[in-house]
Amino acid sequence: MAKILVVEDYPDNLTLMTYLLTAAGHEVRGATTGRQTVAAAREQLPDIVVLDIQLPDMDGYQVLNALRADAQTAAIPVVAVTAYAMVGDRDDALAAGFDGYLPKPITPRTFARTIESHLRAPLRVAETREA
Repeated sequence: MAKILVVEDYPDNLTLMTYLLTAAGHEVRGATTGRQTVAAAREQLPDIVVLDIQLPDMDGYQVLNALRADAQTAAIPVVAVTAYAMVGDRDDALAAGFDGYLPKPITPRTFARTIESHLRAPLRVAETREA
């Protein structure tokens, strides 16, 4: 079981991602702004952050930079989940330091497994359930 921080300002998307990761056996917390994300990551030290790029106060790149600049949160894997799915967007996100990139709309059937692929093996739950 992993501690996962899901960051999404659209309530339906936050609910869906939280449901899918919780159903896979993880402890999930949510945030809806960049500032909430940085504070929650420092407080909770999640095993991974699932981060929307488009947030109301900071964009995902700014949040990523804030997390990477803090010794407490610098090593936490951060996966971008975004509606920005144009040619080159994935490469740009990975070059900026994201550990993974998922375009929206997400695929519910594979979402938890995809997020887990960025976790250390002992924290992967959905993967072992399907084996």
